[in-house]
Amino acid sequence: MASGQLFEQVSLGNLTLPNRTVMAPMTRTFSPNNVPNDLVTEYYRRRAQGGVGLIITEGTCVGHKAASGYPNVPMIAGEEALAGWKKVVDAVHEAGGKIAPQLWHVGAIRKPGVEPGGDTPGYGPSGMAMPGKVTGHEMTKEDIQEVIQAFVQAAVDSKNIGFDAIEIHGAHGYLVDQFFWEGTNQRTDEYGGDLAGRSRFAIELVSAVREAVGPDFPIIFRWSQWKQQDYSARLVETPEALEAFLAPLVEAGVDIFHCSQRRFWEPEFEGSELNLAGWVKKLTGKATITVGSVGLNQDFLPEDGTSNFKDAETVNLDELMTRVENQEFDLVAIGRALIANPDWVNKVKEGAIDSLKAFDKKQLAQLV
Repeated sequence: MASGQLFEQVSLGNLTLPNRTVMAPMTRTFSPNNVPNDLVTEYYRRRAQGGVGLIITEGTCVGHKAASGYPNVPMIAGEEALAGWKKVVDAVHEAGGKIAPQLWHVGAIRKPGVEPGGDTPGYGPSGMAMPGKVTGHEMTKEDIQEVIQAFVQAAVDSKNIGFDAIEIHGAHGYLVDQFFWEGTNQRTDEYGGDLAGRSRFAIELVSAVREAVGPDFPIIFRWSQWKQQDYSARLVETPEALEAFLAPLVEAGVDIFHCSQRRFWEPEFEGSELNLAGWVKKLTGKATITVGSVGLNQDFLPEDGTSNFKDAETVNLDELMTRVENQEFDLVAIGRALIANPDWVNKVKEGAIDSLKAFDKKQLAQLV
């Protein structure tokens, strides 16, 4: 396994990183009262010290009453939470890394009773957490504008406290993705209909954030074909449809696309070995982040026991390095392997593969 370009400094527009590695956002629920504390600060500092070039934080909820869906998830709103994030930012910078918050609204999957928000129901384009099942509030146009402004405020606050970029969470069946997905968006106004109409919310959101943070502040957009509600779901079936979907988001102001797959090595379309990040880079010319089981040797959420999974970490990483050197994508996000190994990047760079610990779900019980 040759380390190659993965560990070289890279500049993507106004974002210069010490290497091409990214810590993927992973919900950890260790922020009491929705405020990141010293434990959270040390968790992120340790990954920066361990060699990660860009940390994308766990999903951090924007300041909207229905944004949060899980207890003890951090907010990116309010004086106390912003002060907590400022400590995280400073710690990561002192360790030589860069950091971006993932701005999050869970949408219709929210259940009343989660704080903050209390009895507020889930908000969604059609009030559906899953196709065909209305469980929450169908958003009005006023609600849509209110949520967009919450994202704008979160982005501005993030920039002001020193984050190096922001990521908008548009994947995995949460609010932005609920608008994209026909299964959860049955609206008949301009925010529904075909994929172009269902993309309007995201396009307006990105445009508003871009206007607020200015032309030079990096905006990352995370998206996925699959949903947590349906692993087989797809927004587009062809490269042509993918190009039509992405072009308005590029025009709205996205700098980097974070392309979520469950397994990075799987081809996106028949007739090509390119994965999702590879196709997005090819079609848009924008920088892309690949993600999906990097450094893992088994499924975290197996479907049926017959999944197309690599047999060993070394095979997984050999293919990753080859794709990096072929410039298929620009950055590589590592998730659960970094929970098991805060210094995963440094160890892989040094060739100490045999010293890596395997990820185990029990490791999620602590923030280490």
